[in-house]
Amino acid sequence: MRMYDLITKKKHGETLTKEEIEFIVDGFTNEQIPDYQMSAFLMSVYFKGMSLQETIDLTMAMVHSGDELDLSPIEGKKADKHSTGGVGDKTSLIIGPMVAALGVPVAKMSGRGLGHTGGTIDKLESFPGFSVSLSEQQFFDNINRMKLAIIGQTANLAPADKKIYALRDVTATVDNYSLIASSIMSKKIAAGSDVIVLDVKCGSGAFMKTIDEAVELAKIMVNIGHGVGRTTYAVLSDMSQPLGNYVGNALEVKEAIEALKGNGPKDLMDSCMTLASYMLLGVGRAASVQEAEDLLESTIKDGSALNKLAEFVEAQGGDASYVWHPEKFPKTVFCEEIISAEDGYVSEILTDEIGITSLLLGGGRETKESEIDLSVGIRIRKKVGSYVRKGESLARLHANDLDKLRAAKPRLLNAYHFSETRIEEPKHVLGIVTKDGVTLF
Repeated sequence: MRMYDLITKKKHGETLTKEEIEFIVDGFTNEQIPDYQMSAFLMSVYFKGMSLQETIDLTMAMVHSGDELDLSPIEGKKADKHSTGGVGDKTSLIIGPMVAALGVPVAKMSGRGLGHTGGTIDKLESFPGFSVSLSEQQFFDNINRMKLAIIGQTANLAPADKKIYALRDVTATVDNYSLIASSIMSKKIAAGSDVIVLDVKCGSGAFMKTIDEAVELAKIMVNIGHGVGRTTYAVLSDMSQPLGNYVGNALEVKEAIEALKGNGPKDLMDSCMTLASYMLLGVGRAASVQEAEDLLESTIKDGSALNKLAEFVEAQGGDASYVWHPEKFPKTVFCEEIISAEDGYVSEILTDEIGITSLLLGGGRETKESEIDLSVGIRIRKKVGSYVRKGESLARLHANDLDKLRAAKPRLLNAYHFSETRIEEPKHVLGIVTKDGVTLF
């Protein structure tokens, strides 16, 4: 086989075989195919697309390029959840303990955040001493004992995806459905869970801006999952405003703790309940969404989910007393209310601007080497549909640096748009995609 011939074949819109796709992925990963040829191939895919079978073959070639986590030592069916990213998304901190409290193993491999806010691991490191550096045996033992553990992504998990994504990032070939779907699913499949529930977001704070784009991506990912024997669902959710009322690492952990006490905001709890319900459905723990939601509600009412969070934090070296005394989390030196200059209904929140506000305060990473300030962030006081009077607070900024606070304030104000006419509060969960089709709410 020659890469030149395969580029030509895809350039003309022809279908590549499994062997041809493996040749491309293996050759590029092992540096036998140069960047310039891979760039030409990616651009051909961008314009000509890939069939579902080609996308499955690309996904599995990337899975086989590195380590694959064998979860067979863990008893029972394993469930995992993946989000396509968002501002204020602390769902894993709530879902994991709820599902684990019902006896379903949650074996999660998470990453750190790069961009607006920290990732799940950064948030968990708000607990002093918390570590994701577990040995494989510790990981298995923790899940068998208490049904929940989170480790960091290994460097050799789907290494082909890392190399290909880096090239897509600089060749304007990121936004192709097959390439996005195979990138996400290669890591999820390599991580080994039997059931994969995807949170596919759309809106101003998401990569997919419209519901139609989110549906298209979700359908491909669900079909990939089922095509390789993994039960897969996708929940379509709104990211046209931050999820919940807090953005920032320790602030989001405190909100997650409140949610597990039964005090979570509606949009956050709607998201968590829907995602967790499909995890229970997928492993056979519940026979319907309603039964699953009732079971999940019971873990909040009887305190078992909050107890599970504390048990999980302690098992991974963290100080679990913070679960019972969240006032112990670090506080910032400065807090400032951001005041509205006009009356009206909040018609739009540019969610990516809220994310940048958090980044400017120090709550995210601009580069891999950036240090995150876990205590900074934003308390969102007014969301879409809220009526605001001139002089009322839109949000409160938590900061440790006055210069950063000054830089963040205009970004926060610019994120808010107003209307004189009443705006309906948006639904958060927009639909479900299964192997049987799409249901929009």
